[in-house]
This record gives sequence, C-alpha cells and structure tokens, in this order.
Amino acid sequence: MPHAPEHPQDREFLDLAIENSRRSLLPGSTAKPFGAVVVVGGEVVGEGVNSVVAMNDPTAHAEVMALRDAGRRLGRISMGDAVLYASSEPCPMCLVACYWAGIPRVVYGATTRDAAANGHEDLRFYRDIALPSAERRMLDEVAVEGAPRSAAVEVLAAWAAAQPGPVEPKL
Repeated sequence: MPHAPEHPQDREFLDLAIENSRRSLLPGSTAKPFGAVVVVGGEVVGEGVNSVVAMNDPTAHAEVMALRDAGRRLGRISMGDAVLYASSEPCPMCLVACYWAGIPRVVYGATTRDAAANGHEDLRFYRDIALPSAERRMLDEVAVEGAPRSAAVEVLAAWAAAQPGPVEPKL
C-alpha cells in the first residue's frame, strides 16, 4: 500500500478532508475529528464530517456522510468513477460503504493505529471482524434456523425472481 499520494490532485483533496475534520475542534462541536470528500473527475461531489452525536446516528461517520451527499448531488448510488478522500483510514463500516458504492480508490491521512493511539475504536473493530464469527468477542451473532430462516430466504428469493433479468449468485 502506498504511503504517499500517487496522483497530483491527491494532496489537495486530502487536505480538504483533513480541513473538514478540523471542524471538530471548533468551540461547541460534538463531532469526532473525521472528515471526508468524494471526488469525481477532479470535482468535489460530496463532503462529510463526523455527525454521529449531532444526528444521534451511529452510522453518520464522515465517509458515510460524504457518500450520502455525493449520492444526493449525483442522483445515483454507484460511484465507480469516484475517489474517496478521508482524514483517517476508514473504519470497517465506512470501508464496506465504499465497497457498496463501488468506490475504486480511497486515499487517507491518519491510519487506524493513529486513531487508536488517540482513543478511537477502529482497530479493535478490525481485529474482531477478522475472527470467525464464533470467536468474535464484541458482539454475539446468532443465526436462527427453521421457520425464521425459511421466511427470510423466501423474501430474498421472491425479490430475485421479480428482477427484470437473472440474478447472479455471489457465492
């Protein structure tokens, strides 16, 4: 993994993401120190700051907020032509949000180790998620068999059958 910007505009957009994170230092701010921007074709199409406390929403991380903003502005969910710039390495949730959006490239400043050294949980989450589900310690995951599973699978299958074309299994 490269540790320096690869493209000429990386520094400019990374600086903007870091500047967004500085909003957390303003008097009265309840934000945590994270900022992000989404860029398409050299233009900022989405910006975000950590809004977890302000919105009472544990998913309102800077990267997610930037993706939501980009989706609203562009009128689409697929971001295969975008780059996400983040002040810090995305947490597992934000990284997966980038996968879901089809973001092909993420550029960040601080690492998860830097965040952990300053009191943030991301590294613990990465470590726990890397374990097989039966060994995870931070969350008790329970898969239910029988009728509930059958009912849930029935809904998935009905949705797939209603699509205009064949649905490709992702096994």
